[in-house]
Amino acid sequence: MGLTHIKGRVKGSRGKHVVVNFLVDSGATYTLLTERAWKAIGLRPKRKVEFTLADGTPIMRYVSECFISLPQGEGHTPVILGEAGDEPLLGVITLEELGLTLNPFNRTLQPMRALLM
Repeated sequence: MGLTHIKGRVKGSRGKHVVVNFLVDSGATYTLLTERAWKAIGLRPKRKVEFTLADGTPIMRYVSECFISLPQGEGHTPVILGEAGDEPLLGVITLEELGLTLNPFNRTLQPMRALLM
């Protein structure tokens, strides 16, 4: 199994933006920004959420929202405000909001098949 990284641009409400090299993590619910990135674009915590890591460890992190631009699309998305040691992740909520899915065979993002039910 390989890793997939993608560069994206995130922007806060004040118009500041930074480029982030995300690990695409189809097992992560939310997108996570490093502390350096979210502070650089001026994000503020909106709520605190308890998350469970893959090993079962519970952690608390603040959540906010930002505008994200990827080569395949752009839009607003909730983001976890990372702390020291946290790495940037691109999670499933952001992928679904942008209508994207991770192809595990060639490790690329591609349009999701939309269903109207």
